Amino acid sequence: MRAFIDRVVAIARPASCPVPQACPASIRRRRLLRLWMPLVLFAVPTVVIAYGFVIPKSCIAGFNGLSFGFGTTVLGACMTYVAGIRAALKG
Repeated sequence: MRAFIDRVVAIARPASCPVPQACPASIRRRRLLRLWMPLVLFAVPTVVIAYGFVIPKSCIAGFNGLSFGFGTTVLGACMTYVAGIRAALKG
């Protein structure tokens, strides 16, 4: 299990630090926060609002094809964001 977690972390982690010479932990944390915060601020409220408020009170209430499709759409948007960040970091 630890090998799987290390592999997933390695995929999300950039290969090198863009800060010249040294990359202290605080700069790296700030950079990661700046890159990934838009994704979190998009995905979390979208899922909470949709599955917490909108879908339960609509005609598609429950776990069905439409709610599953919405979830996969949000997941696809997150994967696209991650792919774009990785491509931009590789330069």
